[in-house]
Amino acid sequence: MKIAVTYENGQVFQHFGRSPAFKVYDVEEGEIRDSRVVETNGAGHSALGGFLRSLEADVLICGGIGPGAQMAMANAGASGDADGAVRALLDGTLLENSVATCGHHEHHHEDGCGSRGCP
Repeated sequence: MKIAVTYENGQVFQHFGRSPAFKVYDVEEGEIRDSRVVETNGAGHSALGGFLRSLEADVLICGGIGPGAQMAMANAGASGDADGAVRALLDGTLLENSVATCGHHEHHHEDGCGSRGCP
């Protein structure tokens, strides 16, 4: 299984569409076998779905995600240490948040991402 985590400076990055990188974990039999950081090279929002497909990611862990990206993929809300979030997923203790939203501003994208500064 491959797990992709929105990533910056060792932490789960809090806005899926602006993630500068993903940390990708290769997992076998419930153990992390390898991990690497892959830069997104400026890809954002809708382009990241294809980017994750190219990484062959089976699971996405992210801090916040808007409704457009939510429609494109299932999500689990997370914050904190990226390695810790993957361990929590593997241990079955990562909490799913079906209403995870971008945390960098005060709206919840009800009027569409882009209208209030979310590119």
